[in-house]
Amino acid sequence: MELLQSIVNYVLDMGASVFVPLIMLVIALIAKMKFGEAFSSALTLGIAFVAMNLVIGFMMEYIGGAAESLAENTGVNLTAVDGGWPGMAAISWAWPFAFLMFPLQLGINILMLMFNLTKTLNVDMWNVWAKIFTAVMVSYISGSIIAGFIVAAIQIVVELKFGDCIGKRVEEITGIPGVTVPHFMALIAVIMYPLNRILDFIPIFNKEIDADFLKDKIGILGENHVMGAIIGLGLGLVSGYGVQGSLILAVQAGTALLLFPMISKLFAQALSPISDAISETMRKRFNGKEIFIGLDWPIIAGRSELWVAVTLTIPVFILMAIILPDNGVLPFAGIINLSFVIGAILLTKANLLRSVVLGIISTPIFLYAATYFAPYITQLATSTGAVAIESGKMLTWSSMGIPDFIFIFSKAAQLNWWAILLALVWLGLFVLLYRDIMKKDNVTAADETIAAEVEDV
Repeated sequence: MELLQSIVNYVLDMGASVFVPLIMLVIALIAKMKFGEAFSSALTLGIAFVAMNLVIGFMMEYIGGAAESLAENTGVNLTAVDGGWPGMAAISWAWPFAFLMFPLQLGINILMLMFNLTKTLNVDMWNVWAKIFTAVMVSYISGSIIAGFIVAAIQIVVELKFGDCIGKRVEEITGIPGVTVPHFMALIAVIMYPLNRILDFIPIFNKEIDADFLKDKIGILGENHVMGAIIGLGLGLVSGYGVQGSLILAVQAGTALLLFPMISKLFAQALSPISDAISETMRKRFNGKEIFIGLDWPIIAGRSELWVAVTLTIPVFILMAIILPDNGVLPFAGIINLSFVIGAILLTKANLLRSVVLGIISTPIFLYAATYFAPYITQLATSTGAVAIESGKMLTWSSMGIPDFIFIFSKAAQLNWWAILLALVWLGLFVLLYRDIMKKDNVTAADETIAAEVEDV
């Protein structure tokens, strides 16, 4: 057991920028790419991850810093400290049974591929910590470690199936063939799905309001760097930065939104040759079987709609934290709520207006989940000794990934009849979401094929 734990920790300590390219290099060689081409693609992928993480870190530092200043200016003092996802990842890996989740995810993925139950090969193994986090929360609430691993296994299966249904959509959003995003944070799309369907009946939401639409309608104001500068300037002013500080923040935000699409092209440059090689191998050996490579969410971070939506909802996040009754957390480390925007962008196909509305509507879910889980997250932090927490305070995560799933299935593990019913409803919504996306995207793909054939004629 100790040897397995040491191996897993050694591999994961390399980080996604090294670990994922190594896996992709092996996959590319299995797909019979030449070593030089495979190595170049894998190295470019690692560079793309490093570059994207640098810009995300830049965005989080400056935009997040302004948002934190805005939160501090409210003067509200709540008992739960927001540690964000980095804090949750750190304490999750400190759980004594954490290393068992690595082989569990691999085993489930391999079995599902063997029996044609999924088309997704998830190489985003670093984010296995999210399944660990789920297992810990369920085990603490239900009192059963076995229940924790069962719910985590359900999460693994759902992530893979979600990766299957959004593969074509990810390809359309990113321009990268053969990849998908089976990320735990994207599963907020399940409870957003019925809300998104309601928006179908409101005419304005049926317009494709994305970055290109804004450029057409408002010209230069719709350019990535200009939108970023406007948002940065506004956030700086309401955060008390003054004119000088706000202008600096405007340029910083504009810089980030300009660089995101540039860096996203590196993912396409790295992954397209590997995807082509894998597709050719699958076609020859498995009668044309399609395989999606599951990667971390930064491959969609080149879409400016994502960053505009998440930044526009920051003031709403803070305002609701102040006015919602019984809320115990003020957003801080997790104030840039990536947990809503990833699912919203994938669900709406990067529709900016829908994503902002879905983010606003779902905000109370994140705040109340952070409040509810604070004692359990604090228990994990103190029992492992991973984080020192001030006396009288609790640790939590204001933009907690899949809060609905963890809460419902934690309570279902206690054999509460209402929670079991809600768990079935959640799974039912997932099935409806899966079928709806598959139907819509397959119809779109068929229409595009017919259009191409007509043009050829």
